[in-house]
Amino acid sequence: MSADLSVRKQVICPREVLAEGIGTFMLVFVGTGAVMVDRITNGGITHLGISFVFGSIVAALIYALGHISGAHFNPAVTLAFWASGVFPKKQVLRYVLAQLIGAIAASILLFMSFGKVANLGATLPLENHWMQAFVLETVLTFILMIVILGSGLDRRCEKGFAGIAIGLTVGLEAACMGKITGASMNPARSFAPALISGIWQHQWVYWAAPILGAQIAVFVYRQLSNNFKDCV
Repeated sequence: MSADLSVRKQVICPREVLAEGIGTFMLVFVGTGAVMVDRITNGGITHLGISFVFGSIVAALIYALGHISGAHFNPAVTLAFWASGVFPKKQVLRYVLAQLIGAIAASILLFMSFGKVANLGATLPLENHWMQAFVLETVLTFILMIVILGSGLDRRCEKGFAGIAIGLTVGLEAACMGKITGASMNPARSFAPALISGIWQHQWVYWAAPILGAQIAVFVYRQLSNNFKDCV
C-alpha cells in the first residue's frame, strides 16, 4: 500500500520482492486470522474489531516495510503504480507473485492452526449480489487508491503520515462495507482464502473490481494533481 510511496524507477532487488511476500503474509495472517478468531470466540473481536485489525496491520506494515519495497501488498496497487509511471513494468509480475505466495502461505498456516473456520476469511458478496459487490469494491478501492496517491506518492504531500492515512482508510472502509462485500480491495487477500478453503463463488469480482477502481483512481488523481506536478 506504500509508505513513502515515492517509488523509484530502479532495479528491484530480491529483498524488496521478499518484503512484499512477507508483508502480504502478515496482512492476510493477522487480518483474516481476526475473522476466524472472531468466529471461534462467538463474536469476541466484533466486526469493528476486525476492521481495526485490518487497518492497524496495514499501517504498521507501511511503516515497517515501506522503505524497503514501497509496501504495496496488493496486486491492484502494484498495477496502479505501474500505470502511474513510478514502478517498472518488468517488476510487476514479481511483486504480484510474491504477494500471492505470501497470502497463500498465511492461509495455509491459518488452516493448519484452526481448520476451515469462517472459510478462512474468504470474501463473498452478501446474498450473492455480485453486481452490488462489484460496484462497492470498485468504489472502495478507488477511495483507497486516491488516499495512497495523495498521502504517499505525491511528492507534495506531508511526509510521515501515509501509514496513518492509509491504515485509517482501510479500517473505515472495512467497518463501513465489510458486512456487504468483505471490503477486500485486494485480490491477494481474497484469492488466498478462496484457494485454501475452496470457496470460489464470485472470485472474479475481487480481482476485477479492485484493479478497475485503482486504475480509475490513477486517472482521476492525475487530473487533480496536474500529473503530480506543481501548477505553473
